[in-house]
Amino acid sequence: MKAMQIKTYGENAQFEVAEVDKPEVKPGHVLVKIAASSVNTVDTMIRKMGKELPLSPDTPAILGMDFAGTVEVVGEGVTDYSVGDEVYGCAGGLADLPGTLAEYIVADIDLIAKKPRNLSMREAAALPLVAITAYEGLQRAGIKPGQKVLVHGGSGGVGHVAVQLAKHWGAEVFSTGGGESQLALIEKLGGIPINYKTEPIEDYVNKHTDGAGFDLIFDSVGGENLSKSFEAAALNGQVATTVSMVELDLTPAHFKGLSLHVVFMLIPMLHNFRRDDHAKILSDLATISESGGLQPVLDEKQFTLEEAGQAHARLESGKAMGKVVVENL
Repeated sequence: MKAMQIKTYGENAQFEVAEVDKPEVKPGHVLVKIAASSVNTVDTMIRKMGKELPLSPDTPAILGMDFAGTVEVVGEGVTDYSVGDEVYGCAGGLADLPGTLAEYIVADIDLIAKKPRNLSMREAAALPLVAITAYEGLQRAGIKPGQKVLVHGGSGGVGHVAVQLAKHWGAEVFSTGGGESQLALIEKLGGIPINYKTEPIEDYVNKHTDGAGFDLIFDSVGGENLSKSFEAAALNGQVATTVSMVELDLTPAHFKGLSLHVVFMLIPMLHNFRRDDHAKILSDLATISESGGLQPVLDEKQFTLEEAGQAHARLESGKAMGKVVVENL
């Protein structure tokens, strides 16, 4: 089969077209013909940092984690899938799991689900990593109807899903953005936009919560931005973050009695730990999507498998609005 390989890691690492052996199905897995995959920030980090990250595969490597496609072969012991089923998931591209920048993948059935019927292959491929992350963070933070939820970075890959899921679960959703297009997207998704560049935290906390703070904050920016989340949170509030690799003074969180939830959705893939949680989440996300509660936003630029390097560059440029998707045409 055709695949895009990285022979060496680094800032100047290049994808090369390669012919590799088509993978053979194994028990508990299905062979999927990939129609589309999407690029996530972690993919670009692996390409550039390589073995500095403990999750990077050995070279030559096939990167890519998300995919949507059609089942071609069903492995021993698999009863919930049949040849011809359209599926999606996040099932490769790290450690010893070959990635999705290829024509085929052998995927663990605990890491996939039936594709949402209302979404195209491109749209479905954009969802798994970011949607599982948003779902896990909001659920672990105990989201409830009627809460005031603040999403930092609501126009980003994870953030734009978090805004929609929080809205679906009955919260009043607010979200920060930094430009007209970002703020317009947040509003389109059902959130109340906040321009973090012009509105101080104290001002928007007073404006939207009468100074009490937000019940739940989903921080997809993280890092130093976590201090802003602590400042904007209500007493005994919940903060979920996807980026916590930072040294930070937790004193403000202590005096507010905040609960901090760190989301690292790759744990099931890396450690073969509770993988079926991902299958259940993906199934629930499909139901939410089919009910009209979740619609992925795709970047206007389209890329073929051979243009994987350009797709990575597009994401890294910061110019993409929505998920960057690679199609197997």
